[in-house]
Amino acid sequence: MANRPWEADPATTFKRRLGKSPQELGNTTDNPDCPDIWELANGDIAVVGRDLTESLGRKLPAGVSIGGDERLVVIPRNMLIAAKPDIPNV
Repeated sequence: MANRPWEADPATTFKRRLGKSPQELGNTTDNPDCPDIWELANGDIAVVGRDLTESLGRKLPAGVSIGGDERLVVIPRNMLIAAKPDIPNV
C-alpha cells in the first residue's frame, strides 16, 4: 500500500467521550450496540456507528471514495450536535 499523509494509529487509546452517552440521548438501550464519538489520546477521533459502506457507498458524491481499509459509518444527528461543545474550533 502506498504511503498516505495520515494513518490511523492502532496503538493509541481512548481519552474522552465527546458529547453525551448514547443512553443519555435516547439512541440505544443498555446493549453493546451503541453509537458513540470519542477523542483518542493522540487527538484523532473514533466514531462508533452503523456500517453503511455497502448501501451508501454506492451513492457517494463525486470526488468522495472509501478506501479498502475504510468504512462509512452513520451516527445519529443528535449525537454530533451534543458533541459540538467538546470539539475545539482549531
